[in-house]
Amino acid sequence: MFTRINRLAIELPEPEYGDANAAAAVQELLGGRFGEMSTLNNYLYQSFNFRGKRKLKPFYDLVASITAEEVGHVELVSNAINLCMKGITRPGDPDTTPLANGLNKRNTYHFIASAQTALPGDSMGKSWTGDYVFTSGNLVLDLLHNFFLECGARTHKMRVYQMTDHPTARAMIGYLLVRGGVHVVAYAKALEIATGVDLTKMLPVPDLDNEQFDATHPYIAMGLNRKLFTFSYQDYQDIAMIWRGPLPDGSTAEVIQGVPDGGPVPDLDELPEEFAPGVSREDFLEIAKRLQRSAGL
Repeated sequence: MFTRINRLAIELPEPEYGDANAAAAVQELLGGRFGEMSTLNNYLYQSFNFRGKRKLKPFYDLVASITAEEVGHVELVSNAINLCMKGITRPGDPDTTPLANGLNKRNTYHFIASAQTALPGDSMGKSWTGDYVFTSGNLVLDLLHNFFLECGARTHKMRVYQMTDHPTARAMIGYLLVRGGVHVVAYAKALEIATGVDLTKMLPVPDLDNEQFDATHPYIAMGLNRKLFTFSYQDYQDIAMIWRGPLPDGSTAEVIQGVPDGGPVPDLDELPEEFAPGVSREDFLEIAKRLQRSAGL
């Protein structure tokens, strides 16, 4: 089972302006082949389908705990997209075309389908698909695939980082570069234990040096380049049998039993021009009365 905490993995900066094209590019990091929806669902189904959980518990614990982190990454990228869309359109009479600013943007679906919020798809508007999920049942093959998947995801993050300087997008990508680097090395360490082959000698594939990205520095200072969280207060402790010892950046691996402190979940402004959430002041007052009656107040 999963416990949901009403926090984001990090606090995202509130932007002073919106950038719909930046939001469209960031969609690739959410619903692209190497996006967070893919890492989540690959590890989720591998953890569901894992054979020999007791015998191979450290490997199961690793995949299961990273799965839980990836749920938070999907949430984080989605919220970053939402914040990137801030203030692009304006309220107004429908005949004054208040959504006109969305007409020539990269992804008009953001304006038509989701009231300027994240979609389960990539930067070209293609919906995410379960065809991106790989769960072979073979431990080494799945771990090798996960290593490759994280390397591909990192490549895309580095490229999108260089496409936009929007502060919210940059902060989010900086965090994912640090955490994705942890996952690359974690799967490399797991493969070394399973096979005897030191995959860390293949690194960087791609370059794991996060110092070149300014937006990664705060998260490195927090030690997030060396920490792996169990995302459980009592289970998955055996990841410490894999996530241990020196790391390629010179730090030492550390397992944290529990979850990150995180940051607040943004409360998105109403968009009357999108009829979202579509609750007037009068509607709200009536809803409040019904809630009070339901609570016996």
